[in-house]
Amino acid sequence: MKSFIYIFGFLTLFSCVESEKKTEESQSVKAKRIHEQTITIDTHNDININNFTDSINYTQRLETQVNLPKMEEGGLDVTWLIVYTGQDTLTTEGYAKAEQNAIAKFEAIHRLCEEIAPDKIELALTSSDVRRIDSIGKKVAMIGVENAYPMGEDISNFKKYYDLGARYISLSHNGHSQFSDSNTGEEDGIWLHNGLSELGKSAVKEMNRLGIMIDISHPSKESMLQTISLSEAPIIASHSSARALCNHSRNLDDEQLKLIKENGGVVQTVAFPSYLNTEKDSLRGEYMKNIYEKVADSMGIEWFERSKFSTLTDEQQENFIENYPKVTKVGDEIAKTRPDAPAMVNVSDFVDHIDYMVKLIGIDHVGISSDFDGGGGIEGWSDASETFNVTKELVERNYSEEDIAKLWGENLLRVLDEVEAVAASKKE
Repeated sequence: MKSFIYIFGFLTLFSCVESEKKTEESQSVKAKRIHEQTITIDTHNDININNFTDSINYTQRLETQVNLPKMEEGGLDVTWLIVYTGQDTLTTEGYAKAEQNAIAKFEAIHRLCEEIAPDKIELALTSSDVRRIDSIGKKVAMIGVENAYPMGEDISNFKKYYDLGARYISLSHNGHSQFSDSNTGEEDGIWLHNGLSELGKSAVKEMNRLGIMIDISHPSKESMLQTISLSEAPIIASHSSARALCNHSRNLDDEQLKLIKENGGVVQTVAFPSYLNTEKDSLRGEYMKNIYEKVADSMGIEWFERSKFSTLTDEQQENFIENYPKVTKVGDEIAKTRPDAPAMVNVSDFVDHIDYMVKLIGIDHVGISSDFDGGGGIEGWSDASETFNVTKELVERNYSEEDIAKLWGENLLRVLDEVEAVAASKKE
C-alpha cells in the first residue's frame, strides 16, 4: 500500500512539473507571437556621429546598444534616434556651436537612412510611414531633439528642425536653457525662469502649429505644468518613470502623471537604472565603480562617473557615450563571477513602473523607452538584442496582446496623430 501511495505521489508530482513546463512553454510561445506581431517602438536612443560613416556604421554589430543587427536579434522595429546637445552658455557663440552639433547629428541620421542602409532602415515622419516601412520588413528611424538649446533665440528654427525630420523636442536638458528651466534646478533650488521663459511659451505654440510632440522629460515640474496648460495638443515624456516608486527629479510624480492623462499624452517608461530603483542602483554602482575604472584603464579609456556627465566637455561626452557600453559590458561579465556582487536593476523593476503608471493613469497613457547609448540599459534589456524580454515580462504579468501593442507603440503613434491633427486644424 505504501509503495502504491509513493508511486501515485511521484506520478502526481511529475504530472504537475510537466504541466508547469507546458504552461511556461506556452507563455513563451505566446510572448514570441505577440512580439513578432507588435510594432515595437523605443522612443529614446542616443547616437554618436562617429558611428555613421562608410567604414563604421549601424549595419555592423557595433558595441553600441542600438544598431541594425541588434534590432533584428531583439525584434525592435522602431528606434527614435536623438539629436542631443548638452547645455552651455546662453550666448550667440554657445548657440552657434550647439547648432553645429545638432545639424551634424541630423545629417548622420539621414546618411544612415538614405546612403548607408536605405534597404534596411528608413526615416519615418508620420504614423502611416511607420506602418508602411514596418510592413515591408525594414527597420524604422524617427528623430527626437533632446534640448532646444541649439535653436538659439530664433523660433523659426523649430520649422527648420521639423523639416529635417524632428517629431519631438524637449525645451531643456541638464541645465536651464533659454526656453525652460530644467529638473536639475531641484538640486540647488536655483531657477532661471520659474518655469518657461516667454520664448519657451512661444515655442510651445510653435510646436503645436507645426505638429511636433512636446517632450517634458527633462524640463522642471513647473515648466511641465505651464507647458501642459498652454499646449492645445497632447504632450509626451519620452523617457521618464514614476516618482512614487523612485524619488528622482527626472521622474514624474502622481500629479504630473494624472495631468498627462487629462491631456491625452503618454509617458514612456525608461530603462535607466537610477530612475527605476535608486537604492538598488546605488549599491550596484558603488560596487562596480572600482571594476569599471580598472576595465577602462586596461583599455586605455578615460573614465568618468555617470553622475559627472553634465560637467564634461562635448568631446568628453561623445567619448563617454561611445565607450560606456564597452567598459560596462566587460565589467558586468567580471561581476557575474563574484557571488558578493549586488543585484542589478532588471526588467522586473522596469515593468513595476509600467504596472504602477497603468494602474494610476490607464493603459492608454504609458509607453516604453530605453535611453540606450545614453546611460540606459538594465539586466535583461541591456541592449536592443534583448528587447523580447520586455514583452515576455509583460505577458507573464498577464497584459493582453492589445495592451502590449499599446505599450510598445500604439499609444505613442496615437499621440503623434493627434498632435498632427491639431497642426492641421491651424492650417484650415
